[in-house]
Amino acid sequence: MTEAVRLYGTDVPPAVSERIKVGRLSFTLEEGALRHICVDGTEIIRGIAFLVRDGDWGTLTPKLFEVSRNFDAERFSVILKAGFDTANATLEVSILIDAGPAGLSMRAEGLPKGTFETNRTGFSVLHPAGLAGCPVAIIHSDGTTEASTFPTLIDPWQPFMDIISMTHRANGLAVSCAFEGDTFETEDQRQWGDASYKTYVRPLALPWPYFLTDAEPFSQSVSIDWVQDNTQFHAFCDKPTISKMAFPETAISLTAHDASRLLKHPEDIVQVSPQRLLCHLDATANEISKQIKTFAKLQASLPELIFDLELICGFDKDPLIELQNVQSTMLAAGLKPDSVLICPAVDRQSTPPGSDWPSCPPLTEIHKASAAVFADCVRGGGMVSFFPELNRKRPPVELLDFVSHSLCPIVHAADDISVMETLETIPHITRTARAIMGEASYRIGPSTIAMRLNPYGQRTILNHDRSRVCMAHDDPRHGAVFGGAYVIGLACALAPAGVAVWTPSELYGPRGLKGPLNDAIALLASCAGERVQKAMLINGTAELIIGQTRILANLTSEPQFGLLPYEFKAT
Repeated sequence: MTEAVRLYGTDVPPAVSERIKVGRLSFTLEEGALRHICVDGTEIIRGIAFLVRDGDWGTLTPKLFEVSRNFDAERFSVILKAGFDTANATLEVSILIDAGPAGLSMRAEGLPKGTFETNRTGFSVLHPAGLAGCPVAIIHSDGTTEASTFPTLIDPWQPFMDIISMTHRANGLAVSCAFEGDTFETEDQRQWGDASYKTYVRPLALPWPYFLTDAEPFSQSVSIDWVQDNTQFHAFCDKPTISKMAFPETAISLTAHDASRLLKHPEDIVQVSPQRLLCHLDATANEISKQIKTFAKLQASLPELIFDLELICGFDKDPLIELQNVQSTMLAAGLKPDSVLICPAVDRQSTPPGSDWPSCPPLTEIHKASAAVFADCVRGGGMVSFFPELNRKRPPVELLDFVSHSLCPIVHAADDISVMETLETIPHITRTARAIMGEASYRIGPSTIAMRLNPYGQRTILNHDRSRVCMAHDDPRHGAVFGGAYVIGLACALAPAGVAVWTPSELYGPRGLKGPLNDAIALLASCAGERVQKAMLINGTAELIIGQTRILANLTSEPQFGLLPYEFKAT
């Protein structure tokens, strides 16, 4: 086994990055994008990239090469050529990056060969999540100026629209971003787990996918500059107390097919000894009776585990009747779940801004029916997908015992640094979720590096090359040393939120129990119910003290604090 496979599960190398410094300005150049743009060491912009999304919102990887470069102490400029391929067309783009002592700019000029289908093609600018609560001035296309702030609670819709420039103030600087070539708007990208707000083209209210043709060459640009600004304002600060928090119970997710396999090999669950099993039951699929009977047999063979039901229903008829039919089948089979989480099948797909909501009975009607049918169970609602879907379609919490959603760190970016950076955003997500659910209990559903379902397209993305791919069905890092460190970091980020149950892995398959992940989950499962004494993510490390157990994880690719890359230790 190579060191790369041990750490990342693959020999495919990570992206090559180069740190550039010009006067007070510094940034990383990586695969034609700029990252971690800093002035005097203070981050002002998280990233700028020219991105192309396909019809499933997958990110296309360009063929990229450098045409020319000029670099000295006073200026850096580079011209890049990028080629993006779909099944029927190619988009060729020339990208110019120019940076000097007082600013930087990126310009892209493109021309497709053939009819190029895309959901989004253009610049994305990422503003650090740490700007929450900071003032920002937006200039719109009609010349008017809007004074606002970056949202503190995560905004389900776009906080800023029709932007030609925006200036934020933070850390003694006023930072201006100017945009040309299309209509830009900002979404609160924290809700997908990204540690940023994103300003992008084109407006989501416009139809997608759309088509680029050689009859319409395009040009876009982004320009950044800054000045000193010592205006005083009250910065947002939220440090949740953990003095009364207990570490959550651990659940492992499984399907009926997985349950059949586990019946033959019960030792497969003993390796991590969770408290609960989360049984995925899709009532819209065939052979629901067979699924339920299999779960019932497993429950009889593993009476020490708590069984929870994740129930997907079509609700194309009266919710009460549909749920009664499911319940009668469960009673006949002898399946007695402790809890039932109900999610309409249509809500597995996201409904973006400007789109029509799919046909579905009101959630209030669904959960009133659930209360009548599953009166003896702990009853939950929310989403089997991710936080944006919960934030945009909020359940009637007054009818629920708990609310749940899942997490995924590779929705928009899949490189190693971005995956670990999503941990910074967990407190933003849990704080907003708490504002939504009030006193209801909080659960985190299946949350793995790879994506089990894609709410934003027709499928998750295949990953035959075992590379770092957005929205991938299978991510090689899951079962590698990286995956163990990530799950420790996730536990650390969730600990202050008072989550009652978390599900960090499926049982089998690409997102199943394997490798160092087993050791990490087994360690964390053994801490269920213990008091959380400390939970801190800082300087690329996760430190978690639960009861008398101290867990320290290195979340970086470099040795630090006595730990090897992505190593974790418990004392």
